[in-house]
Amino acid sequence: MSTLAQTITPWITDDGLRVFVVLTLLIGGGAAFLSGRGLARAWRPLWRLLFYMALLAAAVRFFNYALFDGTLLSPYYYAVAYGVLLAAGLLGYRTMRTTQMVTQYHWLYERTSPLTWKAR
Repeated sequence: MSTLAQTITPWITDDGLRVFVVLTLLIGGGAAFLSGRGLARAWRPLWRLLFYMALLAAAVRFFNYALFDGTLLSPYYYAVAYGVLLAAGLLGYRTMRTTQMVTQYHWLYERTSPLTWKAR
């Protein structure tokens, strides 16, 4: 492992960079992205995403503890997982909401990027 990875790894995970990438980024981030899309598709408010990502972060930390002997009750690593999952959930939410706005109200809005729209 490079010296950069050795200095960054203790800040983001207690079990190693591979475990963090696979469990938190790929599996947890994918679930968070799809959860955000689902909430946006059902026209649910954004504050629900905050609550659901807190539950998902707890599940990711439990899997980290159960499968890889990580620390279960670590507020710092829970906050790191929550931040990563919240970012992925917000990305999914915003991409779906943009798609909804420009397809359902195509006479009012046009897409400016994958995450934004503007009035015509």
